[in-house]
Parts: sequence; structure tokens; C-alpha cells
Amino acid sequence: MKMAIIFDCEFLVIDGAPQNFWCGPFDPDPVIAQIGAAKLALRDDFAILDTMRRFVTPVDRHGRRYPIDQLLTELTGITDGIIASEGIPLSEAIDELDCFSEGAQFWSWGKDELNMMAISCYVANVEPRIPAHRFGNACKLLLRAGMPYDDMKKTRSNKLAEYYHLQHPALKGHDALDDALSITYVLQHLLRAGRLSADHFTII
Repeated sequence: MKMAIIFDCEFLVIDGAPQNFWCGPFDPDPVIAQIGAAKLALRDDFAILDTMRRFVTPVDRHGRRYPIDQLLTELTGITDGIIASEGIPLSEAIDELDCFSEGAQFWSWGKDELNMMAISCYVANVEPRIPAHRFGNACKLLLRAGMPYDDMKKTRSNKLAEYYHLQHPALKGHDALDDALSITYVLQHLLRAGRLSADHFTII
């Protein structure tokens, strides 16, 4: 393994949706509105080789664009205006992410691929082009590196670099790229400290 792709997604939310598990009568489908990814070298100096951030136009089951709720804007900064000017179709965003990966495996804090590949693709009637076996859960990497399970359960991706007391450029929580970078900085730190190795990034 020469590199790994660390990614994160932001998906639609309204007030009360998390408590309803996105199953309430007015809740949107939890389709993605933003993808962020960082390319981490798994050898030599473990450098961050590249990053990408894409806004995705979220559509409902009839192909209509979902409006952006104020809560999502407050959390992420994503607005209807940003989606209108910068949003791209889900299929295009996934193709760009796959191209960006150069065939490397993907890691997220949890299972963000389910919102991206399963739910979003299903709702938008898009073929899920990246197979499930290319995705891994970065939580497993942190457990392997010695992070206590109880700490892992209560630490969100945007707080991960802070948990490890790492110095890094300012990050905005609930931005897909910045959340991916928070994970990436920690994995980079653990690789450099010898607590993880490239072999640990093989998904089995």
C-alpha cells in the first residue's frame, strides 16, 4: 500500500432528524451534500499528498433538488447558494473521488460510505461505482494504535486531532475536508510514531 484516502461526508439534516434516525415524516433522506478527502502517503515521510472538496447537489427520490435546511447551514456553512453555484451531480462527484484515489483504499471515521454509496446512490438512482471492499473504518486503526474504546466512542472526527493534542492548521468542524484532515493528521502522527504501519491499512 503506497497511500490511503481519508474521507468524510456531510449529509442532509433538519431539526429532530438525528433523534428520529432520519425516519420522521418530515425528515429528508440522509443523502450527501459534501465530500472531502485527503491522500496520505503510507511510506517515507507519510506526507499529505493532496486534498479534494466537492459540493454535491442532493436530490430526492423524484430527482428534485432538496432545499438546504438552516440547521445544515449552521453546522456546515453549506447554503442553497453554494449548492446552486458549486454543487455537482452525485455520479460526477463519485467519479472524481474514485479518480482522486488512484485505486487506493478509503477510510472514514465510521462508515460514511453507507450515506454516500448506499443511501445517496439508491435515492438518486445512481450506480454505486466504488465497491464496498475498498472502504475501511478508521476507528479500527485507532483501536489498533491504542486509543481506548470508551474514548473512541465519544470522540467525533472533528475532535480527533484535538484529542491527540496535535498542532495543525485551523479546522472547521462539520466541513467534510476539514473533518477528513482531522483524522488524517492523527493517522499521520501514529504512522510517524511507529504505532501504525502501512500493513495496518490493508482492508480484510
